[in-house]
Amino acid sequence: MVADDAVLFREGLARVLADAGFEVTAQVGDAEALLRRVREDPPDVCVVDIRMPPTHTVEGLDAARTLRQSHPAVGVLVLSAHVEPHFALALLEDGAVSAGYLLKERVADIAQLTDAVRRVAEGGLVIDPAVVAQLVRRRRTRDPLDDLTDREREVLTVMAEGRSNQAICERLRLSPKTVEAYVRGVFTTLGLHQGADDNRRVLAVLAFLQSADRAGAGTPRTSVSQPPTRGTASPR
Repeated sequence: MVADDAVLFREGLARVLADAGFEVTAQVGDAEALLRRVREDPPDVCVVDIRMPPTHTVEGLDAARTLRQSHPAVGVLVLSAHVEPHFALALLEDGAVSAGYLLKERVADIAQLTDAVRRVAEGGLVIDPAVVAQLVRRRRTRDPLDDLTDREREVLTVMAEGRSNQAICERLRLSPKTVEAYVRGVFTTLGLHQGADDNRRVLAVLAFLQSADRAGAGTPRTSVSQPPTRGTASPR
């Protein structure tokens, strides 16, 4: 399902997704229509513009967060025209699985767009690399992430984009066993000793994002809580 008030963009995005093999079940132009159509026929994934009528501020984000609560099996990929890390973090903290935040300019890269939709549908976490890069530049204050080695921090940075161990291997040109060792090191340093690896990856990413966002905003530290266990979905 595609939600965007710009008709040409919405129809173009729906066409791109359909050509890539996805079934686009509906196109809507505002948050109210999105929530109504999801109630009537829940899709595997909603691709939602962050700004929609009537105020064009955060209607899309609010609708996405509502869906995270009312329809947890529905993945949500939020599109934004600007790099806004605090909005990305607000969405991901609501569950941090089957969720994503991507810049609208990525739509021009069909492979990257369809990869993001599939990963969200499969229960994954997707964060635009530009958001991660900005958060990395913000980090200044002392926190547990400072105890990571340089290589562990590089691994966590790629992990924060929602990438798998195999993708980390390819990006950093490391062997699978080496990446597994670095990932274990990240978990240990951050005190994530128990639970499924998927949940620990989510918690590590949230720790990374919260740390960077606090460093930029100058807000007090808060703890990271365990996200709920959820099933996955696949594209139709």
